[in-house]
Amino acid sequence: METNQRMRPYFYLIALLSTIVLWTSCRKDFEYAPSAGNLEFSRDTVFLDTIFSNIGSSTYSLKVYNPTRDDVLIPSIRLGQGQESDYRLNVDGMAGKEFTDVSLLAQDSLFIFVETTFDISNTNETSFLYTDAILFDSGSFLQEVQLVTLVKDAVFLFPGTLSDGTTETITVGLDADGREIKVEGFYLLDNQLNFSDEKPYVIYGYAAVPADRQLIIDSGVRVHFHKDSGIYVADGAAIQVNGALSEDPTLLENEVIFEGDRLEPEFSDTPGQWGTIWLGPGSNNNLIDYLTIKNATVGLLVEGDGVLQSTTLTLNNAQVHNSANINLWAKSASIISENTILGNAGSTSLYCNLGGRYTFAHATIANYWTEGFREGAALQIDNFSQVLSADLTEASFINCIVDGNMTLELFLNSNGTNAFNFSFKNCLVKFKDDNGQFAQNPLYDFENADIYEEVLLNPDPDFLNTGSNDFRIGELSAAKDTGDLEAALTVPFDIRGSNRTLDPDIGAYESITPD
Repeated sequence: METNQRMRPYFYLIALLSTIVLWTSCRKDFEYAPSAGNLEFSRDTVFLDTIFSNIGSSTYSLKVYNPTRDDVLIPSIRLGQGQESDYRLNVDGMAGKEFTDVSLLAQDSLFIFVETTFDISNTNETSFLYTDAILFDSGSFLQEVQLVTLVKDAVFLFPGTLSDGTTETITVGLDADGREIKVEGFYLLDNQLNFSDEKPYVIYGYAAVPADRQLIIDSGVRVHFHKDSGIYVADGAAIQVNGALSEDPTLLENEVIFEGDRLEPEFSDTPGQWGTIWLGPGSNNNLIDYLTIKNATVGLLVEGDGVLQSTTLTLNNAQVHNSANINLWAKSASIISENTILGNAGSTSLYCNLGGRYTFAHATIANYWTEGFREGAALQIDNFSQVLSADLTEASFINCIVDGNMTLELFLNSNGTNAFNFSFKNCLVKFKDDNGQFAQNPLYDFENADIYEEVLLNPDPDFLNTGSNDFRIGELSAAKDTGDLEAALTVPFDIRGSNRTLDPDIGAYESITPD
């Protein structure tokens, strides 16, 4: 009897649930009120940022809210230009450009996703503001959300498709077994060897400069690289980047910029978006002035010819930062550099690898990488690899900053057999060997004036904003007024054109007073 009494409430509950199920199953449909123009939106305008002509945009979202207590039926959701629109919609999982009788439950929401691809050749412009609108309902209940996209025309360079359907490739070297290393790419034609600032360039694969040719890039040019793309300068070829000092340091209107082809703001500082600028062995007398390289895998890969009778690269007033691996990787190369900034990188800012000859004046080599664990020091120098070795004829640093967010930002590694000649003069160097790990290593004898002359060890450079690769120095910087004057007179202006012929500062920048 007690058991039956305890079970009685459960029988009532089951009966009630059964009644509800029967009632709902007999109901033929939910009742929807017509939309009355009172929808709400997550934004009134969807900006799809900047895209290149004929290249699809990223997907952007719009959230539509029903703030009422009634389930509503939206008679129509459509693009203002209808089927002729170059925008594309996806409404609650359905793709199209026009939708009818879209239901939205009370105090609920739905997502609309927006994309576009636009052919700017339909206009006479090099950049075009393309607009449309998403229209909800009509008549007195009409509501709109605007769509805005800036479309840029560009010069597109890409490898061809071979008769067997594969993509054209180029040879960039030999592996350890003597087999050819090939990458997707193509050789630039003679009429493609001068990049002008009329339009930006978008490169797919590796654009190769053939032997006995020179790629000339004018001031103000913007080059965008697709994933795993870059420029390869072959044996006997050269590149000349003719950037210039800009009047507006925020716009860099005269500077040349190499970066990825994703123009959305969220990709502006994403490392590893493209490959590298690769100066192959035998490519000599390359000249780069006022160039910014950002978000590559390796910013600049410079391979010397092993002879070093000619300068592989003259690099002035350049910035390389936010590379996923190394900003400037020089292998048995000869480099002369002034006013260069080698900033944050996933491993090393400057790697002088397998010997070579290097002269850096007024360089800022600073690695404050925060995207993950970093093994490499800001500056690494060696004269051997696992299977090869070569003389380090010279590695001279004068009026340079070597700094970062690790305790040891200088790494020197000699095989003890080949020449290993290096020197630092009037440099700021971060090397906090708190455990005495390198105390007996003569390469780090900072009291030896033959290799370390007037070196400032571990002071504060007072950078403005290391997270955004802003390595300008403030008035409190230890680098202020401590540069070697004789060397500064050979580089009389800093990277922004400020005079440094009186009490010069160390690094690429003269100090400023922050706003």
